Amino acid sequence: MKNETAVIEEIQLKPSYNLPIILILTGISLTIWQMTAGIIIAVIGLCLLIQASIIKLTFTQTALVLYRQQTKIRSFPYSDWENWVIFSASVPVLLYFKEVKSIHFLPIIFNPVQLKSCLEKYCPRIENKTN
Repeated sequence: MKNETAVIEEIQLKPSYNLPIILILTGISLTIWQMTAGIIIAVIGLCLLIQASIIKLTFTQTALVLYRQQTKIRSFPYSDWENWVIFSASVPVLLYFKEVKSIHFLPIIFNPVQLKSCLEKYCPRIENKTN
């Protein structure tokens, strides 16, 4: 009899600094015409830049797991997911996903291609779902 061990596959998404950098540059450029709005947008971009470096998303066989550095913050079991959408296909900026009891929005501070690939693999989208 063979002693087979299950392969536990976990995929941790690589960070993407595209959205934070675009917001920072837009905010700096906007300060020429509107100082307050430009500063606000640049600060949001800076916050997202910091988050992109410390927040980690990991896809496991059963759940999407959110980490702050090495500390597990939250787990989102795929069995609770109803649907997901990545907003703005040409320049992905926001991930929306709906669980049975709640909805979530995450800025795309992770590799968008890798994110979409993992979502399609672990939690295929249900089109035209009726409630």
